[in-house]
Amino acid sequence: MQFKEQKAIYLQIAHRISDEIVLGQYVEEGRIPSVREYAGLMEVNANTVMRAFDYLQNKELIFNQRGRGNFVAKGARKRIIQNRQDQFLSEDLTDFFHKVYTLGIPMNDIVERYKSYQKNLSKNK
Repeated sequence: MQFKEQKAIYLQIAHRISDEIVLGQYVEEGRIPSVREYAGLMEVNANTVMRAFDYLQNKELIFNQRGRGNFVAKGARKRIIQNRQDQFLSEDLTDFFHKVYTLGIPMNDIVERYKSYQKNLSKNK
């Protein structure tokens, strides 16, 4: 995994694990790799992964069963998607509209490109 300098590594790892939950690689109430396993996979210090796991536990997306490991919390996928939608609508979309406005891009062009994008996605399924 290529890490970005502007964001803490443990947050990037937590985001990746969240992606894996959303994509179904880790199912709700299913076990996820141990801290050591994930550290080896990411080629980072186990303490960094531990911070990511702690972060996800505080967000109630994963939970620990002593002696058994870490598991995906029930409803985690839905909460991740909802949080990301909220963030996108409140932050990313505002930036997007600002750029569209300042560059003078007609909304019709945006709509047409979005429709084209949807068609391409449908073809690739």
